[in-house]
Amino acid sequence: MRWTWAGLLALVTVAGCKSVGPYQRDPNDEDALSSNVPVIRSPAQDRCAALGKASVRGGCDDALYLASEYTRRLSVGDEVCLEGGFGEEPGAACKARAAVIDTGTNRVKLEVRSARPDSRWFKSEMRHAWYEEGALVDLYLAERGY
Repeated sequence: MRWTWAGLLALVTVAGCKSVGPYQRDPNDEDALSSNVPVIRSPAQDRCAALGKASVRGGCDDALYLASEYTRRLSVGDEVCLEGGFGEEPGAACKARAAVIDTGTNRVKLEVRSARPDSRWFKSEMRHAWYEEGALVDLYLAERGY
């Protein structure tokens, strides 16, 4: 019987220490076993570098600078448009709205607040995710066709 309890304790300990992968524990949630928040990583190569020496590279570099500045200035309470105008004030064209609920080094935690039925975020309302700044910059560039 003692070995059964020791084995069960070892199993629970290992399960609790398991690396979660692309998730980060939510420090605001007391239940550490069910509070994993996905982390959206930056792409390995930015879109402007992939263009090489194409004629649109100058415009892409300008958009990259604007996106980087916009993303770095996001703070808790700011509303952002995730689809249909990321980087602009959420307006009528915005298909999915989110709010910044936390910030960290090179990361922004967003909560999807509302999404239209034709949005890819429609089934993601009230979900949280950490986005690296590079991932948000990539979203900005993708919406502008780079």
